[in-house]
Amino acid sequence: MRVRELYEKLLAFYGPQNWWPAETPFEVVVGAILTQNTAWRNVERAIDNLKREGILDPESILKTPDDVLRELIRPAGFYNQKLQRLKAVCKLIVDYGGLEKLFSLPLDELRSVLLSVKGIGPETADAIILYAANKPTFVVDRYTHRIFIRLGLWEGKYDYEGIKKLVESEIPPDVQTYKEFHALIDEHAKRICRKKPLCNSCPLRDVCPRVGV
Repeated sequence: MRVRELYEKLLAFYGPQNWWPAETPFEVVVGAILTQNTAWRNVERAIDNLKREGILDPESILKTPDDVLRELIRPAGFYNQKLQRLKAVCKLIVDYGGLEKLFSLPLDELRSVLLSVKGIGPETADAIILYAANKPTFVVDRYTHRIFIRLGLWEGKYDYEGIKKLVESEIPPDVQTYKEFHALIDEHAKRICRKKPLCNSCPLRDVCPRVGV
């Protein structure tokens, strides 16, 4: 199996996922930060709180007192850390004159700028770039590693940049393809290729060398 074949098989089985669930690019940014180490349903509750208070924009978040913002994002967990990260990225956006100007940076420069924000790692940065800025960078996560290991696409420890380079070397840069592939991998890992996999239901069982492992 090659990476492209995996994408095509997952797409045929699950269909388009149409990620990211958000109404605006800034909502994607907020979601990418709040989803760290928590389930998406908790992120949705936190974002709903921000919407209800009418502060789902960088300037309003920066003006909101920490104790108030902390309570609003509390459902997402790790709220003290996430509060600081959220305000840091909002300051970055404001300093650049808004999201449009920030996202006008070349992809590599934008990635470097996002990674310079304390608490934003490669996965969060790439999620923002792909789903909010609509620039073609592939998002890797632990689900990607799990599936790639089982299919023999990757050997060894988790290596974010290594796996990203593998995918991007086999699938030419394309925003929609990268969005769908990342979403399909997560869907497959949650529904079938779990820590204890449900191999009998897997659309890849005929090509997986580790069925049942």
